[in-house]
Amino acid sequence: MIKVSEIAPDVYRISVFVKEFNLQFNHFLIKDDEPMLYHAGMKQMFPVVLEEVRKLIDPSKIMWIGFSHFEVDECGALNEWLQVAPNAKAVCSEVGAIVNMGDFAIRPAHAMASNEILNTGKHKYRFIRTPHLPHGWDAGVLFEETNGTLLCSDLFHQNGNVTDITDKDILASHKSSMLEYDQGPLMEYTPYTHNTAQILYSLADLKPKTLATMHGSSFVGDCSQALRDLDIVMRELWHKELKVV
Repeated sequence: MIKVSEIAPDVYRISVFVKEFNLQFNHFLIKDDEPMLYHAGMKQMFPVVLEEVRKLIDPSKIMWIGFSHFEVDECGALNEWLQVAPNAKAVCSEVGAIVNMGDFAIRPAHAMASNEILNTGKHKYRFIRTPHLPHGWDAGVLFEETNGTLLCSDLFHQNGNVTDITDKDILASHKSSMLEYDQGPLMEYTPYTHNTAQILYSLADLKPKTLATMHGSSFVGDCSQALRDLDIVMRELWHKELKVV
């Protein structure tokens, strides 16, 4: 099942629900002078996501393909997109460019330092390094400064075929989903370190208006409070014994 909706100005959520996983995989297409696809998705999903992108723009015009960290649902189909869009570049952290993209991608990636700006035309995206949040040494997020959209990857992960976007609480669903994973091979989905709270609070300080999530509903409302509350939930879930000072 696939569904497309505009969750913020020029930001289109292309959601593929996989019943077997009870999980949505969300890809975000940003329409602009230099269009960006955030989350290249899995290779197996590439044909259906490509078809939906075609309904919105000419895929060959994509200039940027962004993702948080090296994982199949984030960038598995990266090279397929780079072939469809001959002028596109992957957008990732400097760490990601060094340790992953140099060998994986068919073209050099655009490596971003923390707080560097990517200008796509009307929109400016600030890159923020978030090592090991949600997971991976190379992790980072992009924050669109004009309309306040935070492309936050696996943060706020929610299972199920949920609504596109909501102003209702998503933390209860997130906590429930993570408790499901904690009983199986996906336990400790997100490491909680001494840096986690600082990173989440720095994201909250950006005062985002929309949280664009990889899995589950995007969120509009008090996003800053949601990010601060996420710190509490993550600490309870993953490292109760860790004293955060």
